[in-house]
Amino acid sequence: MTKGIVIREAHFPGRAPIEAYGNGGFRFADMSHRGSLLCLPSGIYGWEPADPLAPTAADFAKLLNEADQVEILLVGAGKDLRPLPAALRAALKAAGIAADPMSTGAAVRTYNVLLAENRAVAAALIAVE
Repeated sequence: MTKGIVIREAHFPGRAPIEAYGNGGFRFADMSHRGSLLCLPSGIYGWEPADPLAPTAADFAKLLNEADQVEILLVGAGKDLRPLPAALRAALKAAGIAADPMSTGAAVRTYNVLLAENRAVAAALIAVE
């Protein structure tokens, strides 16, 4: 007997440059994803922070589990630059991760360059229209 549609967590098991962004999503690895992304050494995940305007350490649990593989986190905060909340910045610093907030477009471009250089980079990218 079939169970019907099975919804799984959005996940691409590898690292890939972001080919395009906008219209509420991203394109990478010849695929598209609607919504925000968390790009980690273990793969690219669909990501839904509780409040995109004020992310918390809980929103970055997957990242913190891989902290030993990440030196810098690029945070694409949407169309505009927004500083990270102090508690999140402290949690990332305690894990040995430098965080750099910027617009999503700038984060995508920087992520692609650092990825091509094989750097220990991760990115949290808020989707933009």
